[in-house]
Parts: sequence; C-alpha cells; structure tokens
Amino acid sequence: QVQLVESGGGLVQAGGSLRLSCAASGSIFSINVMGWYRQAPGNERELVATITRGGSTNYADSVKGRFAISRDNGKNTMYLQMNDLKPEDTAVYYCNVDLLRFGSSTRSNYWGRGTQVTVSS
Repeated sequence: QVQLVESGGGLVQAGGSLRLSCAASGSIFSINVMGWYRQAPGNERELVATITRGGSTNYADSVKGRFAISRDNGKNTMYLQMNDLKPEDTAVYYCNVDLLRFGSSTRSNYWGRGTQVTVSS
C-alpha cells in the first residue's frame, strides 16, 4: 500500500524558516501532482502550493514570495521551503499526492497525517 511520511514541522519564531518534507513509498508506479495544504483551528483546509511532475508550480497568494515548493522525482519526495514565517502561518500542514499504483489504470489520491507548524510572535 501507499504511505506518505512527513517531517520538518515544529516551533519557530516569526521571521524564521522551516523546510517540510513528504516522502511517498509503497507500490507506486508514478506520481503526477503533489501539493501542500494547511488547516488552522476553526478554519477550512486550504491549498498552499502544488507542483507537477514536470515542475510547474502554483501558490496561494498568501505565501507567494515566501514559500517554495519542490520535488525529487527519483526519491518520490516533495519539499516546502518556508521563509519569513508569520504567526498566521500556524497550522497543521498536510501532504497530498495524486499517483498511479502498480497494476492500476486509474489515479488515486492520498493524504499524509499532517505535521504541526507553530510560529510564535
């Protein structure tokens, strides 16, 4: 089966930086789109950034110029470099992947269990 393992979350001061990682493993044939989402208490889950296998990226307006999404296709791993962090960035960050499994002709969507990012002022 497919598993997504996240790392890099934690506590950081305003203006600081963190880098999140999401490693996909299991019976994966190929990965198309990968993305990061976040959810703060009382709020809906929102898209942060996405990246295609070819490297095309899309960012939420609130993080443009501060966050950078990237991926290593050979390692099936995605990263989110977060700079100039603000208290409003505090949330649980979730990894999301659209992929094709071995023996399947249709794509499936998977979520990581989330990692907490807390930015103190």
